[in-house]
Amino acid sequence: MAKMRVVQVARAGGDLEMVEREIPEPGPGKVRVKVQACGICHSDSVTKEGLFPGIQYPRVPGHEVIGVVDKIGDGVKEWKVGQRVGIGWHGGNCGYCHNCRRGDFFACTNDLETTGVSFDGGYAEYLVAPAIGLAEVPEGLSAAEAAPLMCAGVTTFNCLRNAGAVPGDVVAVLGLGGLGHLGVQYASKMGFKTVAIARGADKAELAKRLGAAVYIDSQTQDPAAELQKLGGAKVVLATVTNADAMAAVMGGLGVRGTFMIVGAVPKLEVPALQMLLNSQKVQGWYSGTSIDSEDTLNFSILEGVRSMNEVYTFEQFKEAYDRMMSGKARFRVVMTIH
Repeated sequence: MAKMRVVQVARAGGDLEMVEREIPEPGPGKVRVKVQACGICHSDSVTKEGLFPGIQYPRVPGHEVIGVVDKIGDGVKEWKVGQRVGIGWHGGNCGYCHNCRRGDFFACTNDLETTGVSFDGGYAEYLVAPAIGLAEVPEGLSAAEAAPLMCAGVTTFNCLRNAGAVPGDVVAVLGLGGLGHLGVQYASKMGFKTVAIARGADKAELAKRLGAAVYIDSQTQDPAAELQKLGGAKVVLATVTNADAMAAVMGGLGVRGTFMIVGAVPKLEVPALQMLLNSQKVQGWYSGTSIDSEDTLNFSILEGVRSMNEVYTFEQFKEAYDRMMSGKARFRVVMTIH
């Protein structure tokens, strides 16, 4: 049998290790993808550290995958060998449970599959994925450019387009990291009056270059007060993972404003009276399904949105993962596989 290299975790909390395996065969409803690039996301630590219940080991992480269709399983009609595809966090769903029938595929109760968690992900030369989880990748983006858009991109793009703002509204993006630098670009290209909020005056130039009309330095300014000077934010896209930083911005919401959470925090204290009196809300946002990823990729090409990446080879997997986990990577980390 032909062999491939994968980077796996042998047990919860174990180290990443490169090993050889047999190249897997796609079963019914599945597609084998030859991986060209895979982004390294902080959520990959879910697999490495065993943070979700029921993960079966050894497991290959990686859910920002770009590649080409290599082989098709029985019953798959929509994909062809050689076609460029991507797969993100949402790997698949049953399609027939109560939530799926209402279109809430992310809340599937029967067979919700997460790439790199429920099945082996993109830290590999090949992976087998449910056909339903694949997104078509258009020309105009290299594999390394497209990979982070399968998670960081779709999360911010899909959140913003569903947050209730219309062109001209004040939309604030909290954080200028891996998610935030994309969020600012998408918000600006969607026609929102985009406000970037981050720590330090040194980020002002970057914020403006990404498309922000206003930059707020949370170290020297009160972000809530500054947003209120602009009339209050229709939407705050919170990409940081610090609850105190989030709480400091909530007072900047306008009437009927929405605080959208995409940065994972265990708990968050909200100003309930303020929200009651101004009919405001706090909402979490799941990244998106395969069609949302396709929309993200197409919009990114149309409007020139690009992820700012640090690119490593497959052999540099340890360095790449450590770089991402250290927080020193300025934006996104990507491994090129083939």
